[in-house]
Amino acid sequence: MRLTDEEVQSLLQEMEDWKLLEERWIARKYLFQDDLQEIEFVRQISDISEEVNHHSFISIDYKFITVKISSQRAKGLTKLDFELAKKYDEAYEKIKAG
Repeated sequence: MRLTDEEVQSLLQEMEDWKLLEERWIARKYLFQDDLQEIEFVRQISDISEEVNHHSFISIDYKFITVKISSQRAKGLTKLDFELAKKYDEAYEKIKAG
């Protein structure tokens, strides 16, 4: 079920570094110093997404991975989008910790 604007804003306040784009996406850039860490991060978030059959847009740039999440069926954001964002953040922190 699509979240209201108020619900989206409330959830965004709990999430560091995530931004609202076009009122239907949440996005974050992750910084890496090592190409192998970037690839491992993409692999891990792909596995997380596959588990729930909900896939995000992933862009790989020099030292940055950008992730955009939305629910196409809901034509906006759902709780699942925010749950995935938190799991992606957890994966990032584990990789950065070594």
